[in-house]
Amino acid sequence: MQGTIDGFSYGMVTPLVAYLMACLGGALGLRCTTRAGLAPRSWRPGWLALGAASIGAGIWTMHFIAMMGFTVEGTPIRYDRAMTFASLAVAVVMVGIGIFIVGYKGATGTALFTGGTVTGLGMASMHYLGMAGMSLDGQLEYNTLTVAASVAVAMAAASAALWAAGQSKGFLWSVGASLVMGLAVTGMHYLGMAAVDVHVHGTAAPDTGESAAALLGPMMVGPLAVLVLAGIVVIFDPLVVMGRPAAPTADPRPGIPAHPPAHHPLPRARLSARGPVEHRSRTPQRR
Repeated sequence: MQGTIDGFSYGMVTPLVAYLMACLGGALGLRCTTRAGLAPRSWRPGWLALGAASIGAGIWTMHFIAMMGFTVEGTPIRYDRAMTFASLAVAVVMVGIGIFIVGYKGATGTALFTGGTVTGLGMASMHYLGMAGMSLDGQLEYNTLTVAASVAVAMAAASAALWAAGQSKGFLWSVGASLVMGLAVTGMHYLGMAAVDVHVHGTAAPDTGESAAALLGPMMVGPLAVLVLAGIVVIFDPLVVMGRPAAPTADPRPGIPAHPPAHHPLPRARLSARGPVEHRSRTPQRR
């Protein structure tokens, strides 16, 4: 029996909150990625890791907030805890790989294409792994073309976001990029949900897994804590907000002055060492 799918059982509340969470994670992650390019090399891995955790936590939270509004008529939906945790880990790890590639190689050319592809595949993998963790009295089927379109949207969104992060044009630039990224990631989610058909058996309720409210509510504490931590770091680091490079430091090598020597007049002792200056009269002498 074909199951009736409703992805908006709470109206526009879940899509709107999901979009805001995707924007928040994207904004914090992009600012941390930008800051990594301005930081000393020893600090760069920490900034990139925080950026990857922020984006991964943001898109994972977006996905499961949106899933709270997903219902199928005729069967309750349960979620497997292990698969749900695995989807979060996949999101953070694959987004991290893409961010590290762009963070060290630059947001241009092959590095941008590779980093955007890996990051986009991480977003899509998180979505479909989370879908695989659902348990219901029925069978899920996917439209191949729609799934491919959702993956392409995720890859394009990731590439555009990483390119924007590499521009270092200030806080408002990253905010605009995060709004576009949040729209694309949320669109990827609902495009992927549009690819789903459910054939309900109608025999019994699923005997494994937990309900969305019982499982996802407590599990969101960790990702939300990551977003709060990243937000605190961004707020208290003015270089992140301004997006300006740090002032160049003095070269510590011996024999090289930190500043160019100012022009000083010659001392009087050196002038007197040259001897008296001869003054010639302009009046011609008589012979």
